[in-house]
Amino acid sequence: MSHDARRQPAPESAAGTDPDGAAPPAPEPSGADRRPDGGRGDGGGGGGSTRRFWSARRVPAAIVALVLAVAAAVLLYEAVAASIDKSPSAWRREVTADLAARPLDDPWTIAGAALAVLLGLWLAVLAVTPGLRGLLPMRGGSSDGVRMRAGLERSAAEAVLHDRLLDVPGVRSIRVSAGRHRIKVRARAHFRPLEDVRGDLDRVLEEGVRQLGLARRMRRSVRVRRPKKG
Repeated sequence: MSHDARRQPAPESAAGTDPDGAAPPAPEPSGADRRPDGGRGDGGGGGGSTRRFWSARRVPAAIVALVLAVAAAVLLYEAVAASIDKSPSAWRREVTADLAARPLDDPWTIAGAALAVLLGLWLAVLAVTPGLRGLLPMRGGSSDGVRMRAGLERSAAEAVLHDRLLDVPGVRSIRVSAGRHRIKVRARAHFRPLEDVRGDLDRVLEEGVRQLGLARRMRRSVRVRRPKKG
């Protein structure tokens, strides 16, 4: 009598599935997987494509709307008055007579036209620029399908970096200025070689900017000097 020595295939339950053929549930994402930056954990300050925040500019919009509303109301009143054969207002007669007699090269005419052009350019600049220059965009992310955006005030970034850089050995005083693309550091060292202090400041600044989580890659400028004598 012969025996069949062929190996039988392993049951599917040993391959990571249930005996009834259903796939096991996916594991819950860890804390790193749920981070907005996708769990990279680099914290590096840059490389992101997060756009700047746009200002609502409520004050300029309210001023323009108020001026246009008043001008439209006055013109509408004069148009209605003219349609019912009512005598024109005194100010309208004076303005009409003055505009008819004033030449185009008159200084007041040129000044008024220049003012109108400047106001128009100002409104155009406000319409196409984001504003909120004091707010630095941070790296964005998404959670449960909802995109999150965050920003950091320049003054807050300057305060955090100032406190960290002031702890560098040899630094007597320091001044930090955070711009949109560059962070400037001006320090005074009262001991230790200046190159050593500058190297430590550059390393601490790089780590501090990385932990801020800014969307833009900020350039750094570090300058160290001796305090003035006397």
